[in-house]
Amino acid sequence: MKAELDALESNNTWTLTSLPPSKDPIGCKWVYKIKGCSDGTIERYKARFVAKGYTQIEGLDYHDTFSPTAKMLTVRCLRAIAIANHWTLHQLDVHKTFLRGDLHEEIYMSLPLGFP
Repeated sequence: MKAELDALESNNTWTLTSLPPSKDPIGCKWVYKIKGCSDGTIERYKARFVAKGYTQIEGLDYHDTFSPTAKMLTVRCLRAIAIANHWTLHQLDVHKTFLRGDLHEEIYMSLPLGFP
């Protein structure tokens, strides 16, 4: 949890401020996951701090959504091209990823009890 909070802080994800009287905050929560190895042992514990975006209202809290993901068909095509051209492939494991999207709305999020 500390690593997640440190990553959010270092990327200037938010600014702590008071809630204006005319705004409703979006809730948040911690999502926990246990990453396991193929032999059944625990590799690591993961914690993500997420906003409860499902409480937002289209047109009021947001206007459009975008979630960039790679389809497996695209990955397979790129691998086939690399193999055909005898290119070297490398694998990369990204620890924390932050996509810089421009927000045109003011979004306020309430913090959970005990938040540091």
